[in-house]
Amino acid sequence: MFTVAAYSATAATEPLAKTTIERRALAADDVLIDITYCGVCHSDVSHARSEWREETYPLVPGHEITGIVAEVGSGVTRYAVGDRVGVGCFVGSCGTCANCTAGEAQYCLRGITLTYGSIDANGERTQGGYSERIVVREDYVLRIPDGLAMDVAAPLLCAGITTYWPLRHHGTGPGKKVAIVGLGGLGHVAVKLAAAMGAEVSVLSHSAAKQDDAKRLGAAHYFVTSDPAVLPSLENTFDLVINTVSAPIDLDALLSTLALGGALANVGAPGQSMSINAWSLLRNRRSYTGSLIGSIQDHQDMLDFCAEKGVGAEIELIPVDRINEAFDRLLASDVRYRFVIDMATLG
Repeated sequence: MFTVAAYSATAATEPLAKTTIERRALAADDVLIDITYCGVCHSDVSHARSEWREETYPLVPGHEITGIVAEVGSGVTRYAVGDRVGVGCFVGSCGTCANCTAGEAQYCLRGITLTYGSIDANGERTQGGYSERIVVREDYVLRIPDGLAMDVAAPLLCAGITTYWPLRHHGTGPGKKVAIVGLGGLGHVAVKLAAAMGAEVSVLSHSAAKQDDAKRLGAAHYFVTSDPAVLPSLENTFDLVINTVSAPIDLDALLSTLALGGALANVGAPGQSMSINAWSLLRNRRSYTGSLIGSIQDHQDMLDFCAEKGVGAEIELIPVDRINEAFDRLLASDVRYRFVIDMATLG
């Protein structure tokens, strides 16, 4: 094993602080990555502060990682020293269950190994990308295409794949009308992706504050849903609605905006249950679905698409010693639209 510098949470109520952690020595199928950038996801805050479960500390967050290959194991065939690579939300799965063998390892029936906060196959607790270096099995490493900047690519490894998969799955393209609920860390990437796929994109937001941004990012229309007349005026309009909001929302009202056979895809993670009237689905043969992330192949397809279309996240680059400030600002929705840590500042 070897030691690297990192920023970690030591308790749910304590700020993150600089520390050192140990990384495993390379196995034959491992890739050692010098981390250049790491995005800051809302789930980093939730894990660091034990909001979803009681975490084990110290905990190093970060699952939107880009970097350069520094060393490869003797059996690695896909990557070489100097390659531009990325690591997303998970770094392991059982590989043998029905979902894994179907190419959907992100839904591993035995549970995926998260990039941080999980126990890996070696019995060690995983630690994430707020660190100098990381060791990851070759099968879970992604290639960052030439032409896609490493800093704006980092959030694509969570926010990008989270919204790309339902867009692709539901056939987004020319002639389709797609609505994105919420223009935040997920929503702004969803707008860019849907527009790049050729759809007519609308943004549904509770206020008019981000209207100019939405149009700049590729939205054709912007609707302020705090006006009670807006959603009824949009009944039977959209082929797909993607809800990125991690808060309770009126699902029946959103379902009413779907055209025949349309789908409402939920990618936000509210902390409480939401109800649906069955008639909201029965009318117009609508469907309500959810999506987590995508497979490793889906991740690579998304990165390749983004490189081809010039899609990257809108970011605010920060030094690592401002991570606690970034957490507070993220909770206050004071970022447009994703924080990314310049890991060169770790020193």
